[in-house]
Amino acid sequence: MPRRARLKLAGATLHLIQRGNNRSVCFHAVDDYLYYLDQLTDACRAEGIALHAYVLMTNHVHLLLTSPSAEGPSNMMKRLGQRYVQYINRSYRRSGTLWEGRFRSCLVGEEDYLLGCYRYIEMNPVRAGMIEHPADYRWSSYRSNAQGQTEERLTPHPLYLALGRGPATRQAAYRELFRYELEPGLVDQIRTATNGGFVLGSTRYADEVTRMLTRRTQRGQAGRPRQSEAGRGQLGLVLE
Repeated sequence: MPRRARLKLAGATLHLIQRGNNRSVCFHAVDDYLYYLDQLTDACRAEGIALHAYVLMTNHVHLLLTSPSAEGPSNMMKRLGQRYVQYINRSYRRSGTLWEGRFRSCLVGEEDYLLGCYRYIEMNPVRAGMIEHPADYRWSSYRSNAQGQTEERLTPHPLYLALGRGPATRQAAYRELFRYELEPGLVDQIRTATNGGFVLGSTRYADEVTRMLTRRTQRGQAGRPRQSEAGRGQLGLVLE
């Protein structure tokens, strides 16, 4: 079966995950993390991409970003992947692929879902049992978003900025979001949307994206599919 094409939309926010091939280790030492972040910064700047949040795990990475062009994320990840693989192969005298085939991604809409993605990404080391609090993990954007640590590679999302009028107020409101664990249902939604290449958001947001892209943006239901008003007469699009 052919792979499902990614949803691509200029100006939309994207949650992206890339895993090591067969879940193998991608970061062996501090220098590896630092090199990856440097190359991530350069690749985002080259495509004009705003990076909002990230976490570098031992064998995978999560990114939350907004691109002015539909092809920006793919171009950025290609540039980043090539440079990092060359660095790893040279540093550790290895050859061959490092990442699994393609990165996975989903378009993210609306406040609850977007801020949920911030939390999902930066809580990853906690869910993995590596640390007790996201501030204890060096290789994520939490210290910048929640504690004001300077990190020029990051660009606050407008919904993050809406948390407060000034940096201190925003950071306090952001930290408050982490007092509670993410709802299991939202975690499942994020994983399903990202792994399936669907929209993470309400049906209304999915309908808007469907009208723009004229293709299915949510996972279909079992049984006979039903059409939304947006889908009728437009290539027979099917939505939940």
